[in-house]
Amino acid sequence: MKKTSIFLSLFIAIAVGAQAATVAVYHTSDVHGWYSARPAAWDNDNPTRLIGGFPALAALLKKETTPYILLDSGDMFQGTPEGILTRGLSSMALMNQVGYSAAVPGNHDYDFGADNLRSLFGSANFPLLGANIYNKADNTAPDYMKPYAVFERAGRRIAVLGLAGKHTATSTRPENVKHLEFRNETAEAAKWLPVIKEQAPDAVVVLTHWGIDEAISLKRLDISTWTFTTEPDGTLQIVRSVPGIDLLLGGHDHTALYKGYKDPVSGTWIGESGYGLSYVTRAELTFDDKTGKLTDISVAALPLWIDRTGEDPAVLATVAGFNASVEIKMGRVVGEAASDLTFATDGLDSVIGNWLCDITRKATGADLAFHNTKAIRTPIKKGPVLLRDLYQTMPFDNDVITMRLNGAQLQQLMADNIVDNMSFIQVSGLEVQFKPGADRKPDHIVLTRNGKPIKPDQEFTVATNDYLAYGGNGGDAFAGGRDIVDTMIPVRSLMEQAFARGKVKAPKRGRIKRID
Repeated sequence: MKKTSIFLSLFIAIAVGAQAATVAVYHTSDVHGWYSARPAAWDNDNPTRLIGGFPALAALLKKETTPYILLDSGDMFQGTPEGILTRGLSSMALMNQVGYSAAVPGNHDYDFGADNLRSLFGSANFPLLGANIYNKADNTAPDYMKPYAVFERAGRRIAVLGLAGKHTATSTRPENVKHLEFRNETAEAAKWLPVIKEQAPDAVVVLTHWGIDEAISLKRLDISTWTFTTEPDGTLQIVRSVPGIDLLLGGHDHTALYKGYKDPVSGTWIGESGYGLSYVTRAELTFDDKTGKLTDISVAALPLWIDRTGEDPAVLATVAGFNASVEIKMGRVVGEAASDLTFATDGLDSVIGNWLCDITRKATGADLAFHNTKAIRTPIKKGPVLLRDLYQTMPFDNDVITMRLNGAQLQQLMADNIVDNMSFIQVSGLEVQFKPGADRKPDHIVLTRNGKPIKPDQEFTVATNDYLAYGGNGGDAFAGGRDIVDTMIPVRSLMEQAFARGKVKAPKRGRIKRID
């Protein structure tokens, strides 16, 4: 069946499926400030076709005839100038307008600190859910969130339990959440499910900023017929350990599960909605009219092609207002790229990662430079480059830190960041070779500089960003650094200065290699 036919059939299902015993659950995650439609450059069949955004989502929801709730799994604003410069207020305004029912915090929702998140949800018309977040000082829940909420639709009570990712402690700046404890997701689900069951809900939904398996992150795929042969390091842990969950909606890994996934062990349905509001997951819960018992669930991720959904005029006007307010600053040309600065298709060093590390090393005079791969969010295309492009490529307000590390610490750094035969760190001044191993980790890593092996006791001046330097994911090795200096230079400023010096050329790849 063609994609168009699949999409039309889903719309027909929405239009004719309205029954008293049916409730729809819509879900988004990892919007990251992408409020507007944009070309689906990742889609080989439709690279220029416009997809996504809140106006498209609002238009789709207006066509819905089944009673529904609308949920979000976090990382709402950090990623575009519209989200960053308003520190998330634009997200709250749009989510209020579209009519969200509840959300959980993603790790990047803490990027401007917990007080900013508290302020954001002071203006929200929907609750923030986080059952596993506690204040370290007194073991209480933060005053700006609830553990769960219960919604009544079509005479049915839908309970939604919120769980932040435990990884949040190190996947935002650790300093921002040092007063909070993010407890084990599975243990907290087990704690709260009996409490929720006392409310006699007709269905239980878990909403979390955690994915089914990091090994399939950053993908859009159909895993509906998969069988996981090993215990996944993700949300399957929750549903297989805690009976009574009907539907789990996750995020963080930027994965879109086209047809959802029904876990054959627990019977729980799982959905994830990708990145950048290109998709929305729709789960349909069907109940027996007489007994009220949940009898069936179906899950699908709907692409928000705007030539199919249309765009809601009122929401489109709101987005246009935010765009206009930042365009004065963001529309400025900062320079020109002589060629595309691209991502890696093999999961190793990328053109744009090499360039970013090179300019960091040059600006600081360091021997080596490192940046985390996931911090680089979009490639930069050949031609004129706007300040907006730099914000979208590097949305995080990171500063450059320098220190001294020895060869043994560099070995640890690379071992911590090579997972599933992919490198989660980018390098400059260093060559890395590794042999793939079992259990998602490399068997052997060889580090060289200018063709010469690096000895364990050799020391080097290293430059990196403050996220990695101060305990962010993959940055443990930096904790042992000597002569640590915060240069107070924003990474984004280095990028702008590099473009100001002249046309930016793409460096060669091949700094990180797999060996047999």
